[in-house]
Amino acid sequence: MKKIFLGLTLLAAQLMFAQKVTGVKVEKTQKEVPAQLSKEKINLYNDNFLKFVEALKSSNRPAVDALLSEKVKEIVTDDVLKKVKEGFDVNKKLEILKTGYHKLMDGSSLPSINYKYAGDSSSKEVIMAVFEEDGKILGVMPAKKDK
Repeated sequence: MKKIFLGLTLLAAQLMFAQKVTGVKVEKTQKEVPAQLSKEKINLYNDNFLKFVEALKSSNRPAVDALLSEKVKEIVTDDVLKKVKEGFDVNKKLEILKTGYHKLMDGSSLPSINYKYAGDSSSKEVIMAVFEEDGKILGVMPAKKDK
């Protein structure tokens, strides 16, 4: 009987001191993203990507690491760089097809530039580069080659 009374007392104390939460509101702050990239940003991102392609072509790992974001440096291995290099023709000249923002799964948006091969009228093979705001390369998605 004492055990039951002790158990009920503990349960009553828990319920007595429990707080009721009312009016919970989750606020999600989202950074305002401009509709288009400025010319200065496009030039910065384009220059960094072209330097990245040149460093990739010459297999200059320190130069590649200098252009990559800190977020991806640990996961980018030589095998990953080899697959990126095989994903598009580094010897062909690239030109900007489209600029804008790439929406991530967490809802944030990052600047991106889509490239096509110079002289290619059909834009079937598109290389997309995603950048951080400071110009560091966060990701490169090469075009699919038809084999």
